[in-house]
Amino acid sequence: MTQDEVLDEFRAAGALLEGHFILSSGLHSNRYLQCARVLMDPQRAARLCAVLAEQVRQLVTGHIDLVASPAMGGVVVGYEMGRQLGAPAIFFERVDGKLTLRRGFNIAKGARVVMVEDIVTTGLSSRECIKGIDEEGGITVGAACLIDRSGGKADIGVPLAALARLDIPAYPADKLPPELAAIPAIKPGSRGLK
Repeated sequence: MTQDEVLDEFRAAGALLEGHFILSSGLHSNRYLQCARVLMDPQRAARLCAVLAEQVRQLVTGHIDLVASPAMGGVVVGYEMGRQLGAPAIFFERVDGKLTLRRGFNIAKGARVVMVEDIVTTGLSSRECIKGIDEEGGITVGAACLIDRSGGKADIGVPLAALARLDIPAYPADKLPPELAAIPAIKPGSRGLK
């Protein structure tokens, strides 16, 4: 599947939006990728994640024991990647500002883990999730996302597979270009501003 075909899947799902958006990182952008809309169709999710799972198999040598994701955006894609890779899938939740395992989830010491999420923009939540995996005793052997908004610039500390790498500019609130500042901002993501 080419990057254009991946973006066609997002367009078909009404998940590639244009306007003025506040991202979960707090940065502002003129484009927003709403992965929940892409993943709400089980066949589309399976199709996209099958391609991403193949990339992960090429990226990671050896067995994968577990898939771990940050909630909320990574829950569905993490589950589907676990299914595709034949590994259990768990997720970290934000509790008092820190990504934490709950619901009886745990990571066995030395478990080989792939961190999966929907979108990487700055890489912050990816790095937080990887830190959580490390603190639990797991070994993060690779990572994957549907879309890398950083165009490959975000350093998450491990190799990252992505269906598409886009260089979509994102701006701090006090440095918006005039054309973006002229449009009212909306926050379609799942995490509130800090």
